Amino acid sequence: MSASARPVILYIATSADGFIARPDGDTSWLHAPELEIEGEDYGYYKMYERIDSVLMGRKTMDIVDGFDVPYPYPDKQGYVFSRSAHPPREEFEWVQEDVVEWVRRMKNEPGKAMWLVGGAELFRQLDAVGLVDEIVWTVVPVKLGEGIALFEGDPLADHYTLQDTQTYPNGVKIYSYTLS
Repeated sequence: MSASARPVILYIATSADGFIARPDGDTSWLHAPELEIEGEDYGYYKMYERIDSVLMGRKTMDIVDGFDVPYPYPDKQGYVFSRSAHPPREEFEWVQEDVVEWVRRMKNEPGKAMWLVGGAELFRQLDAVGLVDEIVWTVVPVKLGEGIALFEGDPLADHYTLQDTQTYPNGVKIYSYTLS
């Protein structure tokens, strides 16, 4: 990454067995009362201040739409990647371009960091070509047994360097990595 390039940050949570969601996309397990610590945001707001845009795949956007709440990132430029055309949305821009080429181009545009919200397929495409600069991976002490896996094979291979770990009293662990 050049000194002027905008970083891509994957800030994401998985179950202890590596799933970002149940097979049907359900993520309600992330909000279990036993995982809540009063006043703790697990670094979310610090990360959110660093970004000016969010990137996500269409499947992730479908899950967000299913929450039946307003679009959660109204103060950030949103980009949703899809292989097919969709009606325009006020909250974000649909992107039908090649993901890798689009992100390469955007990394050289002026701006702050970009948050790769999800999902797994989008992460894998960008990770395969070294376009994810930072990973903040929260591991939640819940075992799902099946679902949508974040990683395939070796989770972080050898191209990321562990920078920090944090462990919380409720068993949540956060691992922070940077691209080597």
